[in-house]
Amino acid sequence: MAHKIALVCVVALAYITAVAAADRTTLSQEVRDAEQAFANTMAARDHVAFTRHLADDAVFFNGEKAIRGKAAIASAWKAFFDGANPPFSWSPETVEVLDSGTLAHSSGPVFDPNGKRVGTFNSIWRRAPDGAWQVVFDKGCSACQCGRAQTTGDDGQQADSG
Repeated sequence: MAHKIALVCVVALAYITAVAAADRTTLSQEVRDAEQAFANTMAARDHVAFTRHLADDAVFFNGEKAIRGKAAIASAWKAFFDGANPPFSWSPETVEVLDSGTLAHSSGPVFDPNGKRVGTFNSIWRRAPDGAWQVVFDKGCSACQCGRAQTTGDDGQQADSG
């Protein structure tokens, strides 16, 4: 009898694990789609649609300065939507969702108008009670302009490692 109970528990655990993985896959795709829709607002020059992706309590970083709240972020980003052509674009490359399905991280490249990679964005998304994903944190960083890697030699001087 104990073996049957153990077998049932193992089968149930395997099923729950498979369902959780499927749910994370579905949720990851939802976040990827939300991030892409968010990025598309820039390409479409649609500032109103952009603001719909922001949580009321969102925080966006501008360098080391934090911009707090949907209204302040919308105001700070308005200038990026002026003009016929977007000043940059972005696209999700990686997405990870917490097992709870409540928070997610998306990251990917940022491109200048000529298609040159100029940075990487990192966004944290929160799932609202209605199931919609909203950005709660956003921070970008410049693309690495690193040449060949440098190391420090025994004498303390930098030496080319390539």
